[in-house]
Parts: sequence; structure tokens; C-alpha cells
Amino acid sequence: MTITDTLAASTGSTRTLFRFATAGSVDDGKSTLVGRLLFDSKAILADQLEAVARTSAERGFGASGEEIDLALLTDGLRAEREQGITIDVAYRYFATDARNFILADCPGHVEYTKNTVTGASTADAVVLLVDARNGVLEQTRRHLAVTRLLRVPHVIIAVNKIDLVDYSESVYEEISADIDRVARELEIDGALTVPVSALKGDNVVTASSRTPWYTGPTLLELLEELPDRDRSLQATEPFRMPVQTVIRPQGSLAPGLEEDDYRDFRGYAGQISAGSIRVGQSIAVAGTSRTTRVTGLWSGTERVDEARSPQSVVLEIEDQLDLARGSMLAAAESAPAGHREFGARIAWLNDKPLTPGAKVLIKHGAATVKALVEEVHARLDLTDLTDGPANALELNDIGSVAIRTATPLPVEDYEHHRQTGAFLVIDPLSGDTLGAGIAAPGVVEAEDPLEDWLGDEG
Repeated sequence: MTITDTLAASTGSTRTLFRFATAGSVDDGKSTLVGRLLFDSKAILADQLEAVARTSAERGFGASGEEIDLALLTDGLRAEREQGITIDVAYRYFATDARNFILADCPGHVEYTKNTVTGASTADAVVLLVDARNGVLEQTRRHLAVTRLLRVPHVIIAVNKIDLVDYSESVYEEISADIDRVARELEIDGALTVPVSALKGDNVVTASSRTPWYTGPTLLELLEELPDRDRSLQATEPFRMPVQTVIRPQGSLAPGLEEDDYRDFRGYAGQISAGSIRVGQSIAVAGTSRTTRVTGLWSGTERVDEARSPQSVVLEIEDQLDLARGSMLAAAESAPAGHREFGARIAWLNDKPLTPGAKVLIKHGAATVKALVEEVHARLDLTDLTDGPANALELNDIGSVAIRTATPLPVEDYEHHRQTGAFLVIDPLSGDTLGAGIAAPGVVEAEDPLEDWLGDEG
């Protein structure tokens, strides 16, 4: 797929929210690239810029001919500055005339792969940096494998430090060919490549005259024009909304409403995770046989006829149903079944290994239930996406497990339902997040009696 073909898939030019993450090997220049994006798009506050300039001068950065060390705009932790590497996922927010952005700058060191999983899990796109001097490395393959595993919609390869290879077209073409080969092996469609210099600013925000052989869009132009995931969900996925709370307005909602709106009603509040909903539409409570019809929709204090992902709304329904926080509302014709046992891939984020029999909590949507990890089947080799035998998962491992829950959860195959196919694994004692999981194909109902730990939450 060419860049032109991919951009042609974008529908409309309305201002949207776009989430993207950066990744790459150590010293590929991720933080500098992020700094360049923020600096050249004029998304830096004056006092922050002054502080960075002061620190840059103290470190003698001006001797290189550059005014400031752009990496300081994102490497905010003291340990990061001391070690010269990114450790934590640094989130930044900025906007252009075309879009609002949430940017996650992920670590490149293999030890912090778990942070890359965190940053990429909600991304519309991943910008993967490759040092033009080194080409495709094992960590490049690892990050590409993570983006494939998490089904990140768009992958952009920024061939950085092109200035250090004298803006060589042949070097860029060779790396692009390697990327295409690896992408085909991992079944990644439409990976895009851009030659950039984060330090000099070539093709990051503005087109560079030093790469006349490259006529495609700059990195920022790509980020502004690629379709966002939420828009894709609206077109391809049916309605899903986890109930976050049940509300009883019991009186006026806001000044200026009609008299009929000054009444008591039971409303179900939540954020639409997929699809759209309209007044009069039939919906179901996922995991049950109960159905009803939407009789009212509120967005804030405003009545609306229709709402779509990722809006937060309050629904009124026709029937008196026993719904509470954690219930999942879905389009009646495609409501998912509830499962007490299912297979999953888990990215393990804790120092203590995950072993069979572990007692955990599973957070799926707004629901949190007790669960057991019954089996650890395999560990994923991220260089080629093949499974190897395993009986435990260590920190940064991604593996296949079997999970059993105390109450049914409407989990769906992550391949087709990114929102309802994902969940968190939580320590029941400390409340710490232990891992991030995605439901695998072929969920299976449990038939055996549940262990004492699971009990009865019904």
C-alpha cells in the first residue's frame, strides 16, 4: 500500500483526537523527535522552553550548533536524564489546526518493553524510529511484533538521522526494503516510511530541500491525515457501552429545559466504546437474554437523538432492568455472550512471575471480578511471533494463558473488537496492575466447579 492510497482512506477533514506512540531502539532519537514535533509545531509553553534552554546551556549543548536539547522536552524523570535513556512512557498533548494529539513517548530499551505495550495499546498509530546508520535491528522487529499483536491500525517508520548518512537515497531505500520484508513476515499491512532528521528538522514538520528524492508527506502531515481508530470503529463495529454508573437526576437537569424534562428517571451513564446508538434502537445486556429499547439519550445536559464512540452519554431505556456498574450494553443483534473461561494473551508487567493458580482480579470495561489463571500455555517469541512452551511468564513476557472468572464477562475476540477484547490483570491485595491482556479466539464456557477463591459474586 502506498502513502497516497493510505491517505485516501481518510474520511473527511473534521478536527479529531489522534493518539500515537513512538518506539525504537536505544539512542534512535525518539525523545529528540518528539521534542522536534512539539518545538516546530509551536506546542511548547514559554516558561518550559526557557527551562529547557537553561538546562541545555548548563550541559554545553549549544556547542553543537543547536540552541536547545530537544530531548529534554520529554525525558522528564531525573533517572532518564542521568542515564540518557527514556524509562517511563511520557505523555504529551498538543494540537495543530487539523487535529488534537495525545503522544506517548515509549522507552527503547528491551528492559522496558512493558512500557511500549502500555503506550501502544491505545494508539491510533505507532511511529517507529530506525537509525539510518544501523538499519533494522532485533528491537525493531520486537516493536513491530508488538504493534501487530496489539492490532495498532497504522505503523509509520521514521528513518532517523538521515543527515548522518549524507541524506543518502540508497540507504533509505535499502532500509525501506528491509522494513517491507519484515512487515510482510509479521502480516503488517501498509507500513509507511519517512526519511527524517529529528536533530535538524528534516521532514518532521516541514519538507526538507536536502531530500529532493523524497516527495511524500512529512511526519506531521501523515499524523494529521491518517484515519483515527475511533472513526474506523464507528464504521465497522456494533454498539458497545460499559455502564459506569446508574444515575437518578430527581429534578431539573439544567436551566432552559422543557417541563417534560423535569422528572425523575433512571439513567445509565458510560462512554461508548464502539459503534453508535440512537433513540429507538434495540439493545441488549451483554451476557444475558435481556433486551430493551433506548427511549432517551443525554450528552451532558443536552438531549440528543444519536451518539457515537467515544462520546460519554446517559441512556434511558424502556424496561426496568437490573443494571449496575460493570454491565455491558450492546446492539441487540450482535450482543456478546458471557464467558467464565477464556483464552488470552497477556503482557506481564510485574517482577513477580505469573504461574498457574494465581489469584487475580480481571478488570474488563467497568467490571472488576475475581479470577484464576488456570494455565500458562506458551511464551511468545517477539522476533518472529512464534509460541514456545512455558509454565510461567516473567517481566516483559507475552504469553498465552487460560483464565476462569467468578462471574461471566462479555469478552470478545480482540482481533475484531479491540475495546471489549482487552482487559487488565490486577493484584487483589495491593490493587497494582500486573498485566494487560487481550482475549484470544475461541472462548469456552467453564463446566467444572469454580475454586473457593472465585466464590459467588452473583
